[in-house]
Amino acid sequence: MTLSRRQLGQAAALLALPGLGLDALAQRAKDSLVLGMVLEPSPGLDPTTAPAAAIGEVVHYNILEGLTKITDAGAVLPLLATDWTSDPDGKTYTFKLRGGVKFQDGTPFNADAVKFSFERAKAPDSTNKAKKTVFDNISSIAAPQPDVVILTLTNPDATLPFRLGEATAVILSPQSAATTATQPVGTGPFRLENWQKGSAITLTRWDGFRDVAAIKLRRVTFRFINDNAAQVAALMAGDIDGMPRFGAVQALAQLRADKRFTVSVGSTAGKGILAINNKRKPLDDVRVRRAISHAIDRQAFIDGVLEGLGKPIGSHAAPTDVGYVDLTGLYPFNPDKAKALLKEAGISAPLNLTLTLPPPSYARKGGEVVAAMLAKVGIVAKIENVEWAQWLSGPFKGNFDLTIINHVEPLDYVQYANPQYYWGYDNPAFNTLVKKRAEAARGKAQVQLYADIQRQIANDAVNAFLFNPSQVSVSRKGLKGLWVNSPVAANDLSQVSWQ
Repeated sequence: MTLSRRQLGQAAALLALPGLGLDALAQRAKDSLVLGMVLEPSPGLDPTTAPAAAIGEVVHYNILEGLTKITDAGAVLPLLATDWTSDPDGKTYTFKLRGGVKFQDGTPFNADAVKFSFERAKAPDSTNKAKKTVFDNISSIAAPQPDVVILTLTNPDATLPFRLGEATAVILSPQSAATTATQPVGTGPFRLENWQKGSAITLTRWDGFRDVAAIKLRRVTFRFINDNAAQVAALMAGDIDGMPRFGAVQALAQLRADKRFTVSVGSTAGKGILAINNKRKPLDDVRVRRAISHAIDRQAFIDGVLEGLGKPIGSHAAPTDVGYVDLTGLYPFNPDKAKALLKEAGISAPLNLTLTLPPPSYARKGGEVVAAMLAKVGIVAKIENVEWAQWLSGPFKGNFDLTIINHVEPLDYVQYANPQYYWGYDNPAFNTLVKKRAEAARGKAQVQLYADIQRQIANDAVNAFLFNPSQVSVSRKGLKGLWVNSPVAANDLSQVSWQ
């Protein structure tokens, strides 16, 4: 619900009354926490079968764990594996597993559970986002001992320990994997208490966790608030204690000036794009896609929509990536060039397209900015606002012209090698580059091929690449441990506490 200025003013006036400050309105127990999230997980809570990053924000590291853990600084640490080694050729990894660990359903965590989970991710009918990048490259999974797993790869992969720390690689109990979407059961420090659809998800501390004494929070509730004004109002009223991925960046000056809050700005692996349906005419013409790229002023978008909290990008890569190449100069903002390319492609103005926008403000507000820019070159983008579940069942299934979305998964360029992926790109030359990089030895060759991959995506103008967003986090003073950066989409509650 969007609050009017009058309503916000009334709330501010109420908070200013003696005895009704934030501390009085929202003094929760020091073992409880309420966090805001922009999007509700959809369609369920299984990150190994569904693509929504919001799933990982709730369950990853909290309910479900993997062999490794990624910190907010991007470091890879042991989690369910205590350590690992790889052969010199980079094709064989041996993981030593943590002993004495049980799933929340009472079944033991062991090498057989790892084998089951990875074989499930590799299965022909698997919808795991990392199937092509990670699991199809695993040629064999051996469990010679209960506490040892050996993964043999078809091609060397120096990033494997990092990949196994993503939500797509969590280990599930063979007894309860089938119901993970509705009742996730893991080895983590929290378990699902309830899910009020459309409103909130509550987790409670699991007393059977192997190191439960280190977990300071007893109950955590995630509230779903995609409206910017409502996010600010919820913070001011004490309805939420913080928001790790705060969307209402226009309110940051107000919140920074308020001594009751802490505001932090960090980095992400996100790639904010204007996705283009490469299968639809006339968008299947590279000249039209290049025209769209030239029509957009990235910096103006970042300044106007994100309050400057982001960096322009020119391909599907983040500045935090090893081997990142700045390709923003390939399609500088040039409306005249855009018009010329449309004319060359035989397009007579106006070109009517639909711009489908999910709930986040970078999409809703950003869509208005993009539509205005496109209009100046003769492209009329009719805006269609949809809810998150509708976006997943519409544009993400290929039913769209244009859409704005932030891809948060690190190093997810391999999706461009999948012609069935929602933007419908199909280029054998690109697929060859991906294959060469997968087969290349670690080091300079892989870095160079990653640069070639970025350039191929940009040259083909598969999508219009807009921004790498900063992570903005707002929380009440005294709350410690929320991530400053987001190398992956997660909220590691095991590290969070009240001071």
